[in-house]
Amino acid sequence: MVQQAEEPNDVLAEEGRPVPARGTRRKARIAAMVGYAVLLGIWIDLLGIPNDTLQVFLWLWLGTIAWNIEAEPRYHLYFLRDWWLPVVGLVIYFYSRGLTDELGLPVHITMPIRFDEWLGGGITPTERLQDAWCGDPCLKTTEARWYDLFFTTVYATHFLTGLTIAAVLWVRNRRDWMMWMRRYVGINFGALVIYIVYPMAPPWMASEQGYMGDVTRITSRGWSDIGLERIDLILHGVGNPVAAMPSLHAGISFLVAMYAVQRLRTPWRFALLLYPLAMSTALVYFAEHYVIDVLAGGLLAFLVLVAANAWERRRAV
Repeated sequence: MVQQAEEPNDVLAEEGRPVPARGTRRKARIAAMVGYAVLLGIWIDLLGIPNDTLQVFLWLWLGTIAWNIEAEPRYHLYFLRDWWLPVVGLVIYFYSRGLTDELGLPVHITMPIRFDEWLGGGITPTERLQDAWCGDPCLKTTEARWYDLFFTTVYATHFLTGLTIAAVLWVRNRRDWMMWMRRYVGINFGALVIYIVYPMAPPWMASEQGYMGDVTRITSRGWSDIGLERIDLILHGVGNPVAAMPSLHAGISFLVAMYAVQRLRTPWRFALLLYPLAMSTALVYFAEHYVIDVLAGGLLAFLVLVAANAWERRRAV
């Protein structure tokens, strides 16, 4: 009689990925997570908050190792096996986004200004918010208010939230992780296509070129007061000032909130809609995006969710 092969002692199979055969003891987990937090705090103090895909990926991997510190090495290597393809895809997006402004296509400037002026009764919402909140003169170096720190923190969560959610889901349930990554990678590449075919100047750039009233790019104002900075240590220097339509910051915040509302069952889940509201306000106030960019980001998130849901119904995930 042929016996079925047993799994190795260190892991048990779960949906194509091993899970630890024995749970990490609570004291060991707490000690490992405290050590992880201390190392991350030192890194942030010396170099800045991780801001690019590879940095975030590496710190999340270390976080999963700390969480299951007593698992065998094979378990931790499966993180690399599962994550390498989406991470490569996101790095390709990162570099491709930085090249789209070098394709020679005309940069659109006036359309979003006219829309936002119509929406704001003749004055763009960015101008109204900076007149009300920024101070006179409105400069990045002007003393920050408490809400500057709040909105800057909300803005910076864009670089961490999507992949952090993915890491939590990977530890909990690989199927849920795959579903989320499908949406997260999808919205990034959906935005990339639009950046290529429709390069558009953000408010701060349009103001510098004299197309609208005086607004200032004040992103990160307030963080310097408490000694915090963000840093692209690995993928440094790759950016695209005309990758503004749609706003991916807004799009991913809408994606997080809408997907949570769809998946969770607690009535408190609707409070997560405050996240895209706060993110959208920050983007418009900081002169990073027009309201129309924010709306386009929300629409893109909705379309990605619809497409992913349809795909999964047909493929049975």
